Amino acid sequence: MSSSVVPTRRTWRVVDIVVASVVGVAAGVIFWLWGLAWPVFDSVLSFTPGLSGLTAGGWLFAGVLGGLIIRKPGAAFYTEVVAAVVSMALGTQWATETLIWGLIEGVGAELGFAILLYRNWRLLGALSAGIFAGLSVAILDTTSSSVAALAVEARTIYFFAAVVSGIVIAGIGSWALQRALAATGVLDRFASGRDRRRDATA
Repeated sequence: MSSSVVPTRRTWRVVDIVVASVVGVAAGVIFWLWGLAWPVFDSVLSFTPGLSGLTAGGWLFAGVLGGLIIRKPGAAFYTEVVAAVVSMALGTQWATETLIWGLIEGVGAELGFAILLYRNWRLLGALSAGIFAGLSVAILDTTSSSVAALAVEARTIYFFAAVVSGIVIAGIGSWALQRALAATGVLDRFASGRDRRRDATA
């Protein structure tokens, strides 16, 4: 009996695809805006080389948020990639690299949920997805971008700053945003919305 229940819970519905796509598009616009503001952030944080890694989470939250809302395998990856495609289409200084980063970051966020066997969609799951997403961008940026040209000390600072950003902005931030959305009732067709409502009435 259990073998017939699990696939049903993990099968994507039309509403899952639609909402994940909407979240991805909205996040993509935010990614684009974040990219426009990034030079300012980078300048402000330039007093310590590598500290700009703290901004990385602004490009990581889509996957975590999508996973928390949809609660299906593949949701984190799908939402992050849609966001990356939208951001790239709107125009960024990183051009097609935006999609490459989105693919890897999506895998990172997805791995964070997968390592918990897709059974924890609360704060722990969000933190796990945020950590792995942060690790993915930390590894990418310190080996395949302008960050790789920095001194070892600066790359180290960037690496850990990016992971912290993944935890705080993508992990905790997405968890808080999902709960806020659920409280409005817009997620009532999802387990994420029903759980929030039960928590509030318990």
